Amino acid sequence: MLTINGNGNITRAPELRNTNSGKAVTTVSVACQQRKTDDGPAYVDLILWEAQAEAAVKYLVKGQAVAFTGRPDIRSYKRNNGDPGATLEVHGVDLEYGHKPQDRPADPDPELVQAAA
Repeated sequence: MLTINGNGNITRAPELRNTNSGKAVTTVSVACQQRKTDDGPAYVDLILWEAQAEAAVKYLVKGQAVAFTGRPDIRSYKRNNGDPGATLEVHGVDLEYGHKPQDRPADPDPELVQAAA
């Protein structure tokens, strides 16, 4: 089986949805930094089901770091203007939660650093 590994930051808070059969599902959108920084980030949608989806909605926030492993799938769609588009989805995700944005240490106040020196 083909798998994909990656890490990045969540681009928006996940929202819980339910299928017609009542299964909980959410999509976690992640921006992953590419090796060439001038290429901008690559965007990946992590598809989470049932208990994993419910936990993601409860604990994940926009900007939070995550690491993931799962089965890649490219989904085609039509954009609003009629042009074809594609998105990379990752299913059967093994997900590790990283720091949340508010967990990052604040930059020290330059005046306090100057005073301490």
